[in-house]
Order: sequence, then structure tokens, then C-alpha cells
Amino acid sequence: MFTRSLAAVRRIVVLAAVMSVLPLQAHGQPEYEQAETRKLVELVSDASALVREKGEKAFREFGRLGSRWRDQETYIFVLDPAGNMLVHPDPDLRGENQLDLKDINGKPIVRGLIGAAMSSSENREGWYHYEWPAPGSLLPRWKSSFVQLVQAPSGRQYVVGSGMYNDETERAFVVDAVTRAAQEIERHGRAAFQRFHDRTGPYIFKDAYIFVVDTKGTDLVNPAFPNLEGRNILDVEDARGKKPVRDMIETVQTRGSGWVDYMWPKPGESVATQKSAWVTKARLGDRTVVVGAGVYLPGAPTMAPSEPSMTAPELMALVRDAAEVFERQGDKAYPAFREQGSKWLRDDTYFYVWSLTGTRVFHAADPASEGDDVGDLTDILGKPIGKMFPASVSGTRGEGWVHYMWPEPDGIFPRWKSSFMKRVTFPSGEEYLVGAGIYDMDMDRAFIEDVVDRAAALVAEKGKAAFPVLRDKRGPFVFMDTYVFVTDPRGMELVNPAQPSLEGENLAGLRDSSGKLFVRDYVDEALEKGSAWVAYEWYRPGENTPARKHTYVRKVRHGSDTYIVGAGYYPHEKAGGESGSSAAP
Repeated sequence: MFTRSLAAVRRIVVLAAVMSVLPLQAHGQPEYEQAETRKLVELVSDASALVREKGEKAFREFGRLGSRWRDQETYIFVLDPAGNMLVHPDPDLRGENQLDLKDINGKPIVRGLIGAAMSSSENREGWYHYEWPAPGSLLPRWKSSFVQLVQAPSGRQYVVGSGMYNDETERAFVVDAVTRAAQEIERHGRAAFQRFHDRTGPYIFKDAYIFVVDTKGTDLVNPAFPNLEGRNILDVEDARGKKPVRDMIETVQTRGSGWVDYMWPKPGESVATQKSAWVTKARLGDRTVVVGAGVYLPGAPTMAPSEPSMTAPELMALVRDAAEVFERQGDKAYPAFREQGSKWLRDDTYFYVWSLTGTRVFHAADPASEGDDVGDLTDILGKPIGKMFPASVSGTRGEGWVHYMWPEPDGIFPRWKSSFMKRVTFPSGEEYLVGAGIYDMDMDRAFIEDVVDRAAALVAEKGKAAFPVLRDKRGPFVFMDTYVFVTDPRGMELVNPAQPSLEGENLAGLRDSSGKLFVRDYVDEALEKGSAWVAYEWYRPGENTPARKHTYVRKVRHGSDTYIVGAGYYPHEKAGGESGSSAAP
């Protein structure tokens, strides 16, 4: 009894700290930075007030097209605590129990909305973030929904909410998530950590995720960089030399909660962007831990990406030159490849040699690892690079690219690395793969043509049996913002790892933001020419704003079936400094 009382007091203290830091509006809500957010919260609050006053009679008003309750992409929905959808513009959802409804990532939408409104007795409202198509659209987009738990005059309770399609994350969203995460730790201890790692749960959305650090600087939870968990990161510096973990610990020890700004990579990216993290303290057993999450605010400055030490064609030429040396000299060439400052070992470029069965025979940057069996090696994303490396040189060409996340020598943060490898035969007659890589290489046509050619060969050989391999986000056909898709000649989407909800849909009539029938265009180009490049406006995975995309497509035959196999990239816009800052052009 006494323990439960202490936990309740802690939750009240956490909520009080949150409300003391964020400015409050007249109705007690945190001050939101974006007008769209404030308007949405006001709409839901007014709808909730109407339910409190009129009860179930208000539902008919919410369904009236053209009213303030149902205006284009904005609409009020109403659920009961059992998951029955009582008000919604989609007749297929309305009147049915939707408790098991999920978004494209497997996130339980209705369960999450109900949980946001009913997770604690102190706070009967909250935010939930998921991907969902706008009315009349096929493409899922990030949606942030605000919900309130309301009691009607009948005594029945309802969850009233509405959402907005917006890439930008409010500070209040992060405070809301961290507050709930701290409560979970105090209720469930370390068992809560699994929830923070769950990509279908409420604690990972857009670029935000929960992290937990102890007061000595040991990283306990880090879904974006799990390789850091268990490591002491107290003195890890950001891109500007700041030690953010020390600042976070000091903030919770002196103030209980607060904001800390620093430069940090977004999940899946290598370049650091200014991040504002809300941190608070929680009790984990008999010790205090720091619980936090960060937000990349609109216009946040981004560090200029470092220039690759060489281009893709230059690396390919270098690897082919190295292959000729190894074919002539075999292992006698190793000393030359260890010479710092030579053409083989400079900057962040180094060579390695593997057996085709997965043994690391030579590694210029890490000689201690030579002899290791790396056949089961995976990167931070779970990509089986121990198998992908040998597979890249197994074809008739005997060479190929692999893209994966890997730290620099002596570094801790994984960065995107593109390695080119070639199969060689040593003078002894044994076959090996020789390779080298470049960090943060910009995607270009050569990479895209390479991945599409390999995917097309697989489809030509296996037909539909190749589709699961193309969909595998841990496989060789999904990396950075790039993924392989497959369409039939009518425009029916057959494979789309980034937007799986599009599979089975005919996209021939789909237009980009400029009105271009781009699917029809690239299907026609591939059918007529065999292969082609096309450009159009499209959405990066997980983003709501379209960007210019260049896509390569190929016509493929398997038996009597014809397929269009393609992939694209978003050209990187180079800047002369930190993009997003006032000094940027």
C-alpha cells in the first residue's frame, strides 16, 4: 500500500515537472509550437465538451460532411473502450470492432489510441503516432492523433480524437512519451525496456525513440543504436565536441527534468542534426536513471556531410587494381596493404580479404580480427553481411556492391558504408573476395542500376518466388532510402517494401504532386525500351513531403509473365555549410 502511494507521488511529481517547464495555455494544455497542433487540440477538446453535454446525440453532428468536425483530411473519430468504432468517415471501419486494426508497420492503431487516453488515472488524454492514409489516398503517411477520454451523461465512456498528417514532431509529443516511459519504468522496472524497443509500440515514432542512461553514463536502452547498450557513453562527444550525456545527468540531478540540445544522427542516418532531448529521472529499483527522447525541430541545423574520400567509380577502379595485385602476389601483398598513407590505406578507406566461406583472412584496419569466422556477422540493422559479402561476388561478374551500417575504425556510431568487392584467385589456386568501402557515399545511377540488375536477374530466374527476398528489409535490396519494387504491365504493385499497403493496388492512375502519371510513364518506358530512367516527385520512406526521385526500371520475363522491376534514389543536395541554419544559402 505504501509502495503504491510512493509510485503515485512520483508520477505526480513527474507530471508537475513537465507542466512547469512547458508554457501552458488557458485550458491547461502545454503550449504547442505549431498552429496546426493547437487547432487540432482545440477541435478535440470542443468535441469532447459536446459529448459531455449531449452524449451520443453528438455523434451525428461529427459525421456531417463539411462541418468543422469533418473537413477534408481532418475529422473527429469516436471509439468506446472496447475498441468499437462509433464515428469515422470510412464506412468500412464505422460500426465494427477495430481493436486489431494495425498500420503498415504492424502498430496497433486502436489499441494505441485507447491506451493514450486511458494509460493513467491522472492523465485522461494523450498523443499516438502511426502511419495511415489520408481520406481518398492510397499512401500511408505519418499521422499524430490527439485523444481524450470523455464520460457522456449516460455514464458511458468514449475516446474522442482527431489527427493530423504532419512530419514535424512537437516538443510536447516527446514530453508526453518520456513521461509515460518514466511511469512504466517505475511500475515495471527493467521489464519496461522491452516496450521501448518495440517498433510496433507507442515509444518509437517518426525520428523519436526512448533512451535510458544510468547516472554513471552507461547506456541501458537505445533502440536507434543498440550497439551502444551496455557501454559507458559518459564522455562521448557530439559533432561539436559537446558531451550530452553529462549534461543530461546534470539536468535531472539538479532540476529533475529539462531540455538538452546537441548534435546527433537521426536513426538510419550518418550526418548529425541538432536534437532537443527532454530528459527526466525515474526510479529503477534502488537507483535513479535518466529517461529521455529527442525531437528534431523544423529548421534544425544539420552538419554538412563529410566528402567521401573517393567516388564510386574511383573505388571500383581501386578494388580492381588491388585484385590484380592479389592475383599476382597472393598473401605476399599484405604488408603493402597495411602501409598507412599508401593508395591502399588512407583516410577511412582500407582493404580486407575474406574466404568465400566467411573467414576474415586479412583486415588492414583491425589485424586482431584476422582468422575470425564472420559468416554470421550482421550490422546494426540486422543485415546478414557475413553472407551478403560472398553472395555479392558469386555471380558471373564476380563483383558487386553491399550497403550496410558500420562504425569507422575506433568509432562507436554506425554509418552507412558502401563496399565494392571482387572475387580473386590467389597464386595458390584458392579463391577469395577482396573489398574496400566508403562511408556516407551518395546514391547515384551506378548503385541503382546495380541493385535493379541483380533483382531483375533474380525475378527472371524465380518469378514470384523472388518476391519475399526483395521484401526483406534486412536483405541486399533495401538500404538507405532505396528499395526494389515490382509492378506488372497494368500498373499493379506486386512488391513494395517501403509501402507494403500499396501491394495489390493498381497504381496506373496515381499522380505525383505535379500531376504526372508517373507509374504509367515508367511502365510504358520499360515495356517499349527494355529499361529506362524516369524522374518524378515521391515520398521518402516514412516522410510526408514529396521529393525529387530518379528511378531506373527494367522489363523482366519469367515464363509467360512480364514484370517491371525498379528502384530509385533521391539526389543529395550539397550545401556549403550546415543546412537549415541562417547561414545556409
